[in-house]
Amino acid sequence: MKSIYISEDLEAIRASARDFVEREVVPNVEQWETDRKVPREILDQMGKLGFFSLRIPEEYEGLGLGHVASVVFAEEMGRCTAGGTAITPIVHTDLASPYVTNFGTPEQKARWLPKFASGEMITAIGVTEADAGSDVQAIRTAAVRDGDGWRINGSKMFITNGGFADVVFVAAKTNTDVKGSRGISIIAVEHDTPGFTSQQIEKMGWHSSDTAQLFFDDVWVPADNLIGEEGRGFYYIMNNFQNERLAVMGLALGEAQKAIELTLEYVKERKTFGQPLWEHQAIRQRLAMRQAEVDAGRELAYRCAWLMDQEIDAVREVSELKAFVGELENRVMYDCVQFHGGMGFAAESTIERMYRDARISSIGGGATEIMLDYAAKRL
Repeated sequence: MKSIYISEDLEAIRASARDFVEREVVPNVEQWETDRKVPREILDQMGKLGFFSLRIPEEYEGLGLGHVASVVFAEEMGRCTAGGTAITPIVHTDLASPYVTNFGTPEQKARWLPKFASGEMITAIGVTEADAGSDVQAIRTAAVRDGDGWRINGSKMFITNGGFADVVFVAAKTNTDVKGSRGISIIAVEHDTPGFTSQQIEKMGWHSSDTAQLFFDDVWVPADNLIGEEGRGFYYIMNNFQNERLAVMGLALGEAQKAIELTLEYVKERKTFGQPLWEHQAIRQRLAMRQAEVDAGRELAYRCAWLMDQEIDAVREVSELKAFVGELENRVMYDCVQFHGGMGFAAESTIERMYRDARISSIGGGATEIMLDYAAKRL
């Protein structure tokens, strides 16, 4: 479906991404689900094709595009039918890399951004802890000054790409004397740093995502790994949350759209009582309504992206998007499994996998209840 917010260049990027997903990703997702990871080789290909450079500034070997480009790419990744595979590059491009793009020093940008754009380095963001999800200021991981650097102790939970990322941007308390959010900073920790370890987490869905618990045991990093200003980490996280939620909901819309398409194919072929399921009015009307809702969600997503590209405050709109689409994707998947009947319930069928993967959409990146509160405060 065409959108007024998408230029010819972005349509070309969409076509390229869709071709890549259908040719290189879809045929392999079942194996990657079994392996519990996306192979580095496929990420290298994405980097070489320029998919990781969309949001990187031109002076650092990127394309310098905006939030609309992120939604386009995320939508196409969502069509791969495996949420764990789709989220892997999106974490790199929109959840983690922006900490350097938006808040890094010129030296940090020159050091890292070209490698992020090419895929030579893959990133992750480490904020969530066992007792701190949406409540970021409750984190306990701490970093104290030690010579010409920082020594970090603590742990992180549910970190996508955490087990293999070349660099993780870690939220840590650098000033425990102040209460709340003011003492939080963002510090880059590279994969091979002594004392930094990880353990993969098994999940209901997203099996092809390397989701990990991270451990920091007297991890020392140099002072110039501090991203931006000390004590400004909470602000950086809140700022990038809007970008994160936008991209992840773009992914969710791509997943929902693909599920509807797969279900349309199925109900037009599957016969009951001598006629295709499509001939049952209740089924085709329900699918039509779900398609209408996905179309509406897509327009809201691109509207949010456009507002952010114009540097217009869109916290309310993005919060509404996250709440609406996160719940919508789950409704879409419920109906799609229902209309697949027993085949939809069969283990490891495509729609069964998509149903499991979709459950995180109303949780990760800000639970629906939190998002509705954010929106309500801005009514």
